[in-house]
Amino acid sequence: MESNGTFLACNSLKDDKDLKFLLKGSQLLKVKSGSWRKERFYKLQEDCKTIWQESKKVLRSPESQIFSIEDIRDVRSGHKTEGMEKYAKDVPEYRCFSIIFKDQRKNLDLIASSEDDANHWISGLGKIIAHSNSMNQKQKLQHWIHTCLRKADKNKDNKMSLKELKNFLKEVNIEVDDYHAKKIFQPWCRLRLAYARRKEGFHSFSPLRLQHCDKSKTEALEDDEIEEFYKILTERKEIDKIFQKYSDAEGFMSCQNLVRFLYETQQEEDAVVAAPALIQRYEPNERAKRGNAMTKDGFLMYLLSDDGNIFNSSHRKVYQDMTQPLSHYLVSSSHNTYLMEDQLTGPSSTEAYIRALTKGCRCVELDCWDGPNSEPIIYHGYTLTSKILFSDVIKAIKNYAFKTSPYPVIISLENHCSVDQQKVMAQHMTTILQDMLLVAPVDGNKSQFPSPEQLKGKILVKGKKLSRREDPTGTNGNNNLEAEDVSDEDEAAEIEDESVKTEIQQKGKSDTLKLAKELSDTVVYCKSVHFNGFEDPSHPRAFYEMSSFTESKALKLAQESGTSFIHHNIRHLSRIYPAGWRTDSSNYNPIDLWNVGCQIVALNFQTAGTEMDVYQGRFQDNGFSGYVLKPEFLRDEQTKFNPKSITEGTWGTKKKLLLKIISGQQLPKVNKSKNSIVDPKVTVEIHGVQQDNNKKQTKVIENNGFNPKWDEEFTFDIEIPALALVRFVVEDFDMSTKNDFIGQYTLPFTSLKQGYRHIHLLTKNGDPYSSSTLFVYINIQDCD
Repeated sequence: MESNGTFLACNSLKDDKDLKFLLKGSQLLKVKSGSWRKERFYKLQEDCKTIWQESKKVLRSPESQIFSIEDIRDVRSGHKTEGMEKYAKDVPEYRCFSIIFKDQRKNLDLIASSEDDANHWISGLGKIIAHSNSMNQKQKLQHWIHTCLRKADKNKDNKMSLKELKNFLKEVNIEVDDYHAKKIFQPWCRLRLAYARRKEGFHSFSPLRLQHCDKSKTEALEDDEIEEFYKILTERKEIDKIFQKYSDAEGFMSCQNLVRFLYETQQEEDAVVAAPALIQRYEPNERAKRGNAMTKDGFLMYLLSDDGNIFNSSHRKVYQDMTQPLSHYLVSSSHNTYLMEDQLTGPSSTEAYIRALTKGCRCVELDCWDGPNSEPIIYHGYTLTSKILFSDVIKAIKNYAFKTSPYPVIISLENHCSVDQQKVMAQHMTTILQDMLLVAPVDGNKSQFPSPEQLKGKILVKGKKLSRREDPTGTNGNNNLEAEDVSDEDEAAEIEDESVKTEIQQKGKSDTLKLAKELSDTVVYCKSVHFNGFEDPSHPRAFYEMSSFTESKALKLAQESGTSFIHHNIRHLSRIYPAGWRTDSSNYNPIDLWNVGCQIVALNFQTAGTEMDVYQGRFQDNGFSGYVLKPEFLRDEQTKFNPKSITEGTWGTKKKLLLKIISGQQLPKVNKSKNSIVDPKVTVEIHGVQQDNNKKQTKVIENNGFNPKWDEEFTFDIEIPALALVRFVVEDFDMSTKNDFIGQYTLPFTSLKQGYRHIHLLTKNGDPYSSSTLFVYINIQDCD
């Protein structure tokens, strides 16, 4: 049961000294606080996919003592987390490392007994993660199933009894009663004979043929029997059917027939060029590869690959024009970025900035208040959220601003500090960010925004700016002006919470704030001003003046003055933020604001849900750069487009989306209980202008999360394709309570690939599952 790929990572690294060390395990100091630092034993398990950690807690379940390599986002050496910075400064950096998880789990801060031990852990984990990420879908599936097989083999005899078979099927999300389990089990008698027959020339597997074999005397599956069981279990008959249409009697699809499939079915324009490349890339059979042909295995590997993905792979790199003014782009933006949880009592953390930036966020928010020892702090004012140093946040931004995208980051300052601490803020940004900080107009441009391309590698500050009587552009300093009062836009004061209102009343609140020149000078292109209505064309506002709107005000403007809002957003930036009543850090729907060209539509990145799914779906476009070019009709100064009242115009050709949900593969368990099997259903949602919003759902498949089959077709009419997104949601149906979320995938309509495609599902937090997919057919037609 340990052969044929079970230990893929271990086999490929079997002589690696780091891997050997991790498999042996070692004592590490786990750090939680200044007073909690305890020795625990950590060990890589033999599956090379999970880490076992010792626990001294009473009644802790075995499952809670392991975590998966796939759950790790990053391994950082030294004091590179808040915990290490606070609680391990007395330990040399070379002995320290931290494991950062993908979900909302806390970082695991660890101290090794020596530099060598720390290096083994850091390097070893890095190698396993890199190897796991490089595995193709077939390898991931094979590894997962063999892991489940080993887990079901309770007595570790490398055989599988009827009881163990039932446990295995439950582990992979299939419910089978005793009668059907026996029915499945009996045909596997003396499989070596049947397997030999297949190798001698049988090209198809027939359970009926196996019924004629002698009955097994061992009452267990072993060796080749288990391998054959695996092959039958992972058969994809829906793909076999497609392959047979284009293959010959010997089971080969010629390059010419692959070209025909790519052109006719997949709607690939470069099919002639693509076909030979796909054969070389995905075909595992050397004989077929030499003959410029594809086998069924190669065809499946292609369909499971990036080339067979529903998302257009050419959109995974920056492909849009990045030389237009900044105001012509939607910008991935976070609200109250420092918060890890709710708006009232949750923790603030530099880790929240790192997570947002690595998710492609390009505009982060800093709520700044006077702190002790003349050091400004960041937290949600008037609340009980924890506090972090302004300087630590700026360091985190410097270190992570351009790891995911090279395009500019905007620091949105909400400033509540005294003049003295404002000067400290300016000094920190100047000394820490250095050349990254934009302090002067690009190429002397004072008439319109520079482009994202011109601002590559730069960090811009959005905030209040002193008035400039001598300089109408507002971008050059006035050396005679040291400080003056500016309006105080206090978003924290808008929180609808009684304790916050009481706090504000007790402290007293002024409508103005004295602004230090040093901080004012860090603001170049993003001057915060109060919105006083759309501008009079005869008295245009400076392009660099931008306003922030609460979601309700912005939605009202979009509803009542959509076209005017679009015109405003062609030349000016607009920032939208959640309403004050969202103390639970819930999110609003960003679609209606994008539809009128609002660029900085800020959401609470820490809160999973439909809104963040749609958000991340929009910004996976254009190379995950955090900048998406608005459609032409949202950039044209003569536009008459209004998303609330669509008339004839150059908004793009209306489309008809024909969609077939065929099957699902390896859907994850929602309830970790061994006896809990999912009843999956799929909902397809369209998010766009009001008349395009729609959703349709499949029937429920009972007790099968391993390979459910739906074969259901849907049709959607899309009025404005450029603004539409498509969301696929898989849920576990429950008749008595709310359905449980299983996985989802969201993408722009314009990034859809046609033909037979796999959808690689994402978790609630937006991270990919290792092998959970939907198989669909897509066809897009122009409407008459």
